[in-house]
Amino acid sequence: MKVLVTGAAGFIGAALSLRLLERGDTVIGLDNFNDYYDVNLKKVRFERLCRHEQFIPAVLDLADREAMAQLFAQQRPARVVNLAAQAGVRYSISNPHAYVDSNVVGFLNVLEGCRHNGVEHLVYASSSSVYGGNTRLPFSVRDNVDHPLSLYAATKKANELMAHTYSNLYDLATTGLRFFTVYGPWGRPDMALFLFTKKILAGEPIDVFNHGHHRRDFTYIDDIVEGVVRVLDRIPEADPAWSGDQPEPASSRVRYRLYNIGNQHPVDLLHYIEVLESRLGRKAEMRLLPLQPGDVPDTAADTAELFRDVGYCPGTSVEEGVSRFVDWYQDYYGQQAQAAGVG
Repeated sequence: MKVLVTGAAGFIGAALSLRLLERGDTVIGLDNFNDYYDVNLKKVRFERLCRHEQFIPAVLDLADREAMAQLFAQQRPARVVNLAAQAGVRYSISNPHAYVDSNVVGFLNVLEGCRHNGVEHLVYASSSSVYGGNTRLPFSVRDNVDHPLSLYAATKKANELMAHTYSNLYDLATTGLRFFTVYGPWGRPDMALFLFTKKILAGEPIDVFNHGHHRRDFTYIDDIVEGVVRVLDRIPEADPAWSGDQPEPASSRVRYRLYNIGNQHPVDLLHYIEVLESRLGRKAEMRLLPLQPGDVPDTAADTAELFRDVGYCPGTSVEEGVSRFVDWYQDYYGQQAQAAGVG
């Protein structure tokens, strides 16, 4: 199967692309290598993919309408996984246009490419951020999500609405995945685990927002990838029980689905830090700060629909996941330091 993966140099995109290549799929890996975080890390992830004969690199911007149309017409992917996006809740406050360009305009270009080139299934990344002001836990895909707290969350909600429109107008099968706080090896340097590890090892204080009273449904990268692959292989059908009198948000009378992918075991941020301290053998100096604009205090995923439809629930504990991340971090940056010393 030929699969287009956008954001292939990103954290989730690189891990997913490797998994698809290892099972024998041909992967068209698209990325624009923006400098939101360390481009060298993205390049190393991408280079690992380029070692595979069945990997087709595509370095271009999702928002480039003509280039995207040409890519779809030339490659004709059977299925598409859209993971390219401008990420980060807080960055969306200071750089709103980047989110509209990538997450809205770019996503429209993906939808148009799918529509005009016979793509049989589009899977795209949404986010737990869409739950916004909701306080009833765990978050369910059956819940109303009309109160986003950041522009990032609003663009992800927009993606879900846009996807439904194309499912309705053009019979495009679409599945949106609401990811919950993804972490693990090869992760993003702007995420908490990466930042905490770097600063603890350097003997610097870490910023702990909401005075440490966050609870997050931390979800290990391999669990996310397993969920994406299972969903990709299951093309949604119209829900015959769907009714406009009592509209079900996560399904439709057209080929459209939404799922949560989360660990279902929310962890206190302070416990998360304790696990990291234990693994590093060092105590963190914490700088306790108030809740940041756009942030939510707690997240927890209800994955009942995911289990019902594809028989899968994430299950990696934070103890195991954090340990694997630290192993990778020390190995990767140890090699980087050694290379710099040799140079």
